[in-house]
Amino acid sequence: MVKNTSKNEIEKQISHIALIMDGNGRWANSRGLPRYEGHAQGLITLRKLLRDLKGYNLDYLTLFTFSIDNWKRPKEETSKLMQLLRKFISNDLSELHNNDVRIKVIGSRKDIPKDIIDLIKGAESLTINNSGLYLQIAFNYSGRQEIINATKKIAFAAAKGELDPNKIDKNIFESNLYSAGIPDPDLIIRTGSEKRISNFLLWQLSYSEVYFEECLWPDFNKNKLDVAINDYKNRSRRFGNVISEYR
Repeated sequence: MVKNTSKNEIEKQISHIALIMDGNGRWANSRGLPRYEGHAQGLITLRKLLRDLKGYNLDYLTLFTFSIDNWKRPKEETSKLMQLLRKFISNDLSELHNNDVRIKVIGSRKDIPKDIIDLIKGAESLTINNSGLYLQIAFNYSGRQEIINATKKIAFAAAKGELDPNKIDKNIFESNLYSAGIPDPDLIIRTGSEKRISNFLLWQLSYSEVYFEECLWPDFNKNKLDVAINDYKNRSRRFGNVISEYR
């Protein structure tokens, strides 16, 4: 029997927003600039947004910064993107730490330069005890690969006799994801007018609300974030359930 649930029981304050920050290259191209300039401007937009988020009471923010598939881009562009990550960690880590932000980077460490891995480990270690915004950065990330990796870990545990296959459930599977222990996003926002998920958090987004923003990422700002959040608040999240006042 399906339980009728009121809107107020289901619709809760946003705790977790995920962002696909798309459109940096197109922003630069439209201005006759190298694509790198679009990524650099995108970093400025991100820095400002992180400061603006102080008044939102948000618990988690997940950023899709670099996909495994992005390695297909020209080497010069990927090299510039690595430089921007170095710049972000080196220049912004102190401010984030002072604002009680905890940093966690999810994704594969394969093919990542050692100095960047060291910077990532340092940022995670420095902020591990912070209790403010949990900033989850998807870097060198693939949603499909995350699911494959979780499946392998479970399979190896079962093969060693450490796990009864009949007891594998949603909780066990999620505990083997990169994002283990982090609640699923309430809202995912994608900028840049494209309407697809692009291999991002494929397991975690099963019941997330999706908002597609037309503007390119460098033009995103607090006002556009407010529009997306207000749109979310006007939706009814059912999670497969029935909301009596809508029936």
